[in-house]
Amino acid sequence: MTEPFHFLIPAPPPANEVFATHQLAWEFRHEVQQRQAHQDYCDWYAQVARQHQQELVKMQGDWNLFGWFMRR
Repeated sequence: MTEPFHFLIPAPPPANEVFATHQLAWEFRHEVQQRQAHQDYCDWYAQVARQHQQELVKMQGDWNLFGWFMRR
């Protein structure tokens, strides 16, 4: 290209900036995925804990047949 038109076409960014931007975007996506996976695990754990608490309440209302066999 001729010298008078150099201001119309911007110079490409240095390679380091392109790779740095790509690395930053990759790290951000990775962080988002990790946080989502952790949140999914926390939700699952809370659901299982509620289910176990409900089962415990039901079991506490049952007769203790094992205690009868052990004479307690």
